[in-house]
Amino acid sequence: MDYERNKALLLELQRAVGTGNDRCADCGDPDPEWASYKLGIFICLNCSGIHRNLPEISRVKSLRLDFWESNLIEFMRNHGNLWAKAKFEAKVPPYYYIPKSRDCMVLRQQWIRAKYERGEFLDTQVCQDPCSAGSREGCLWKLGKGRRQFQKRQFLLSAREGVMKYYSKESKGPKAVISVETLNAMFQVEKIGHSHGLQITYITDGQTRNLFVYHESGKEIVDWFNAIRAARYHYLKTTFPNVPEPELIPKITRNFAQEGYMEKTGPKQKEAFKVRWFCLDSQERNLIYFKNPLDACAQGQVFIGRREEGYEVRDNFPEKVWMKKKKPVISLVTPMREFVFICENDRKQREWMDALNRVITQ
Repeated sequence: MDYERNKALLLELQRAVGTGNDRCADCGDPDPEWASYKLGIFICLNCSGIHRNLPEISRVKSLRLDFWESNLIEFMRNHGNLWAKAKFEAKVPPYYYIPKSRDCMVLRQQWIRAKYERGEFLDTQVCQDPCSAGSREGCLWKLGKGRRQFQKRQFLLSAREGVMKYYSKESKGPKAVISVETLNAMFQVEKIGHSHGLQITYITDGQTRNLFVYHESGKEIVDWFNAIRAARYHYLKTTFPNVPEPELIPKITRNFAQEGYMEKTGPKQKEAFKVRWFCLDSQERNLIYFKNPLDACAQGQVFIGRREEGYEVRDNFPEKVWMKKKKPVISLVTPMREFVFICENDRKQREWMDALNRVITQ
């Protein structure tokens, strides 16, 4: 009797308007079906797995499958997600990346640890200014030339100077000096093949360059990621002081809107199709392509303007291009020329067309 009554009370709490309990307290996923009865929060299945590894600060139960004692129901009633947000997220810096359910494990794990285990955002903490938070020095494992192996390299980030540098053992000076103006970072776990894999991109001489790095410590790599975000935030606030913060935050760092293999032909559209790895940067409006996913240098890029400027995406070949076998194709029309790509399958064709159309219409 108590089992069914308490379960009904708990589900009622989870659905209660104005409590924030209808979304995971950590990643925002809707309809969470787990809860931490030690913290008094409702969480999703994925985040509950992270909480299970923190038994000293959190204990979890299923809302539907486990028995809930009446005193635990009362505890949940007196706490809840909005209460926890006000306490544990009181001083989250504007540049700090708050992960969603689709983000990689290390981001979600370190967000949860930062909140509840380390108490980094409690009201008692002193907020760190972006300039100091965007200054960092240490070693990261960087993918070397030829994609053969990762090598330990010294990195230096300075928001005040507006640069990021890295050094090799052999060089006296920095191997690269990267302007924070074009600096970007995104987690690329599958591409790099490491659970802490981070891709750093920047532009030099008009071309996109990549650095692929990782650190064995999840906290260290996430701290580096947020340090880059702090440096970028400092740069944007200084360069565009009148732009409202809600408009600046999405521009700090970004993931590619779409990436994957396609085949491309040359400008005459008579050259043989060659497989290339494509990345769509919607913020810079660039379709960038590489010979291999882990190449440091792009082979080329295509700027994507707006529809009213003569840009268009079609799902067929241009009239002068003929192929014996029908394949899923994309024709990207620009004022200068028409680019032709072949996709792996119909689903990929649709994904690429949707992503390209979003850029053209934005």
